[in-house]
Amino acid sequence: MSQPHPEAVQAEVSRRGERVVCQGAWTVHGVAGLHARLEKLEWPQGEQAILDCAGIQAFDTAGAWLLGDMLRLRVAAGQQLVLEGLRPEYRVLLDLVESRTPRQQPAAPPPAPGILAHIGLRTLYWLRQAREMLAFLGASMHSLLFALRRPRHWRGKAVLHNMQHVGYDALPIVALLSLLIGMVIAYQAATQLARYGANIFIADLVGHSILRELGPMMVAIIVAGRSGSAYAAQIGTMKVSEEIDALRTLGISPYEMLVVPKMVALVIVLPLLTVFADVIGVLGGMLVAKFQLDVGAYAFLDRFDDTIQPATFLFGVGKAPVFAVIIAMVGCYQGFSASGSADSVGRHTTLSVVQSIFLIIIADAIFSVLASATSLGFH
Repeated sequence: MSQPHPEAVQAEVSRRGERVVCQGAWTVHGVAGLHARLEKLEWPQGEQAILDCAGIQAFDTAGAWLLGDMLRLRVAAGQQLVLEGLRPEYRVLLDLVESRTPRQQPAAPPPAPGILAHIGLRTLYWLRQAREMLAFLGASMHSLLFALRRPRHWRGKAVLHNMQHVGYDALPIVALLSLLIGMVIAYQAATQLARYGANIFIADLVGHSILRELGPMMVAIIVAGRSGSAYAAQIGTMKVSEEIDALRTLGISPYEMLVVPKMVALVIVLPLLTVFADVIGVLGGMLVAKFQLDVGAYAFLDRFDDTIQPATFLFGVGKAPVFAVIIAMVGCYQGFSASGSADSVGRHTTLSVVQSIFLIIIADAIFSVLASATSLGFH
């Protein structure tokens, strides 16, 4: 019976115990489909494996390239192959092909940016964020004006629902923190005022600090952490689940439905919360003045009425609508910026709180500079 021609025998690779055996014709015709079978081969464990090549009946450059590629892949996987039984003439051809095979050099890691490059990249990032947020503010204001011109587009129930969530539901936490801050301010000042016999001036200190600065800023920070983050999480979840795209498909503006009611509710509620916080904060200072400095309620209120002018109160309350727009815009913008997964929603929710507080402090500093330049709220 005649033996088959070596070229007619297909190349094979199989595992036998702890050895990998190569057989057949490792030629351009015989290695067809061998690469796919190599990917499914289970290699022996360990740092070294034996590759038995005694069964190779024919060998050309195609087989040499495939065998060399197999050797390189195992080295990359952390395993060294030991060739056994390969004929000397096949070894010469393998070495020749390997010497002519280009080695892919690993890409050099990009150089780490210097301090100036890092500052420049961060500056470009913040400028891009500012530009996108201004565009978002413009689109939201356009939707607000559109709703004001066409009352049937006005979503009154959504506004009332947001007012309840932002305002009424926040009263307990605002009252508690305002009372504690008023008491802390008065308590810290009591020792110094008593030393100089200036007990009555506790009303000046508490009134100006609470009404001008701490009341509006504290309320804004509470609402940013409580409601601004909720806005970002709600809109971000809708964006990830493609509900925003569904609204656009139905011809409903997401700005008109989601952003405008939240912004209007905040602009209405935040000044009211600020007035509430002012009253509770002054009450906390009055309690400490009574028990720490023996300044009665009548004397405290009489001095408070003499030294605190309406401009001081209005200056603090006047910050609230600006803070409200900042909180609503940043929270909604970060919600619309979320994409891909729940991890993105969480990241943008955190960013909404951080950016809101940062912008609130910046806005408060600008108000203080303007007040100093115009002497507003100091008399």
